[in-house]
Amino acid sequence: MTDAAFTPRVFSGIKPSGNLTLGNYLGAIKRWVGMQGPDFETIYCVVDLHAITVWQDPATLADATREVAAGMLASGIDPETSILFNQSQVPAHAELAWIFNCVARVGWMNRMTQFKDKAGKNTEKVSLGLYAYPALMAADILAYHATHVPVGEDQKQHVELTRDIAAKFNHDFKVEFFPLTNPVIEGPATRVMNLRDGTKKMSKSGESDMERINMTDDADTISRKLKKARTDPEPLPDTLDGLKNRPEARNLVDIYAGLAEVTSDAVIAEYAGAGWGRFKPALADLAVEKLGPISSEMSRLMADPAEIDRVLANGADRAEAIAQPILKRTYDIVGLVRSR
Repeated sequence: MTDAAFTPRVFSGIKPSGNLTLGNYLGAIKRWVGMQGPDFETIYCVVDLHAITVWQDPATLADATREVAAGMLASGIDPETSILFNQSQVPAHAELAWIFNCVARVGWMNRMTQFKDKAGKNTEKVSLGLYAYPALMAADILAYHATHVPVGEDQKQHVELTRDIAAKFNHDFKVEFFPLTNPVIEGPATRVMNLRDGTKKMSKSGESDMERINMTDDADTISRKLKKARTDPEPLPDTLDGLKNRPEARNLVDIYAGLAEVTSDAVIAEYAGAGWGRFKPALADLAVEKLGPISSEMSRLMADPAEIDRVLANGADRAEAIAQPILKRTYDIVGLVRSR
């Protein structure tokens, strides 16, 4: 393998912890589908090792892993065009993560805001995995020499850490082996917010199911949730600037834009002055049109888990064929003896 010869390659993944939501679709999967094609080799992963940084019921984790895979397939991830697999089937992720644990500095980990948010006041009681998982995320990316990672704004810090780890490894060992991966952040709804509180991100684990649109929701449920979404009494303004300090209104406009594949400015231009009695039903109809077929296909796929497992196994074989030579070269660079 020639150092510093990097194929344009995309890597990204979703953690199987709870139901897939509209936030996962607009903020990640829909964008991944759009990146398939001649410009990049695309590798998409169900990151089940990340899920176990907090305790998971084993049967629930297995079901959630297959559901995430089904959601990707139903949304348009083509397993012939892209590589689709679950992380734990490719040991290079965990092996390279240990190397990166020895490259990354404790101070870097202490700056990770996601850990602080998730650990809260219980930092002494959470797993070591929750603290160190950014090194595993870097390994996920760099095991494939990925050059681009589509992420939401909240994950940008982890890609920056990945770049720091790659740069320090290259510097310490005087090589140009790992690429400085670029985060790809674009689109009007890369961060979909809670339907009951527009200041919070839409979450799989929120207290109320009315806070989110699940990708498995049927048409009636999708419509009901959007029509009951929290708003304010003011109509939509003439410009996007008019949505400042109106987080719930801005969220619904952004969701419409993401589903319609237009800009948020274009949505405002069409609905300027409209009340919620007009906008919410239009949004609900659009969401049902776009998400209904995905929900139906997910149900069909989940009824045949053996087929999902077949797709994941094939993807894991293809992923390993890329990752193993990179891991072996890493071991050689570090000076680890491989005599068999």
